[in-house]
Amino acid sequence: MDEKESKQGRRGFVKKTTALLGAAVLAAPSAKAISLTNPGRESGDARYIGQEGKRFGMVIDLRKCVGCQACVSACKSENKIPKEKFRTYVPEYELGSYPNVHKAFLPQLCNHCAEPSCVSVCPTGATFARKDGIVVVDSEVCWGCGYCINACPYDKRYFNPVTNVADKCTLCAHRIDHGLLPACVESCVGGARISGDLNDPNSAVSKLLSMYPTTVLKPSSGTKPRVFYIALSGEIQGLPYSPKVLDDMARKIDGMTAREWSSKGE
Repeated sequence: MDEKESKQGRRGFVKKTTALLGAAVLAAPSAKAISLTNPGRESGDARYIGQEGKRFGMVIDLRKCVGCQACVSACKSENKIPKEKFRTYVPEYELGSYPNVHKAFLPQLCNHCAEPSCVSVCPTGATFARKDGIVVVDSEVCWGCGYCINACPYDKRYFNPVTNVADKCTLCAHRIDHGLLPACVESCVGGARISGDLNDPNSAVSKLLSMYPTTVLKPSSGTKPRVFYIALSGEIQGLPYSPKVLDDMARKIDGMTAREWSSKGE
């Protein structure tokens, strides 16, 4: 392909993309969905603004996780998560090689990144980070385009079939704003999940970060996650994390046909 054809190809792609975006705008359910503003933030609603001067995050001590799934159940109950959808989950892995093998559990949730890729791709402003670092989705503004779901390198977003918009973990912002712990933290029987203000040197999370070496999932993504792990094995640090992707991988290894095509966020 010569340079002229290449330019024509790119020009055609831009025209098609513009046309598709135009059609999406015309099909939007309300004018509010295409305003590119967030009424909650503009009105100064504390739920959208967050807590000034704080920076919330989480430390997960994998030495204490027993894979009981109490956090998953608590999250689904607290946030009324639809069937077969999850804001957090704890897959189980087998590490090492026979005869030296052992089980490992990896609790996962939205990483509430300092540089969230989901925010930059949102065309409506529905996905945004509060001043305290908690990344949220305004279901009144989101139109369900799915850009943020595909942009998340951790597969921690999904399409909510009840609300018809993108959904994810909010660190239980509604609880944090009232001085409570996230449901998953409060229900963790082993004390593996610890959340708090990363800006406070006296907080439990800050003390853990200063006492133990920690790492994050997929550090090469460049999003600067604020969910840190103690004793995270390098064998699972960069794996795909979507439950359906993992299921299809396991079926492929076992020589079985994947039940269905799996996509990010599913």
